[in-house]
Amino acid sequence: MFKQFNNIETSFRHVKLFTFVIIAACVVVCCFTIHRSYLKISEAEGRIYILANEKAFEASAEDRNDNLPVEARSHIRSFHSYFFTLDPDNEVIKRNIGRALYLADGSARKQYDDLQESNFYANIISGNISQTVAADSIIVEFQEIPFRFRYHGKQKIIRPTAIVTRTLITEGQLRIVARSDNNPHGFLIERWNIIENTDLDSKRR
Repeated sequence: MFKQFNNIETSFRHVKLFTFVIIAACVVVCCFTIHRSYLKISEAEGRIYILANEKAFEASAEDRNDNLPVEARSHIRSFHSYFFTLDPDNEVIKRNIGRALYLADGSARKQYDDLQESNFYANIISGNISQTVAADSIIVEFQEIPFRFRYHGKQKIIRPTAIVTRTLITEGQLRIVARSDNNPHGFLIERWNIIENTDLDSKRR
């Protein structure tokens, strides 16, 4: 009889141990499932689908910090392109300068006003002069906010009788602001200053 009781007690211990093992396994499976579900949801939230011409294209949503250097350099490049790309057409000048001034603070407006007062834009129009700019290098320091930058580029000034190439070196700061249609990168150039703009070469046409 005592042997029977011992068998029942042993069986009960085995059943209890088996039950604990099953419960622990269920907890582990549930935790794993919740973790994987969270990862899948996060991955799904990082996908953006764009519908164009009745076709869906997948785009990726990334943390802004991943692309910060690229966006900062693109903002600086766009500003200089708008500000220094000019043609002998008042509407073109106004449009380009207007776009540039959305990307910078009053320091760019002051440079524009100074050029306007010196009849720079009037001379562009009356002299049938076109002007373009190309970046050589854009150096941005991301250690501190606002980010300091230096732009190195070359201007090409096309006159009726000659083509002049000039160096262009500017510096300033970048402050992070809200994105908009007029400022898609979400930066604002501050304390912008032209520190060098001298002739490199001149060729007759």
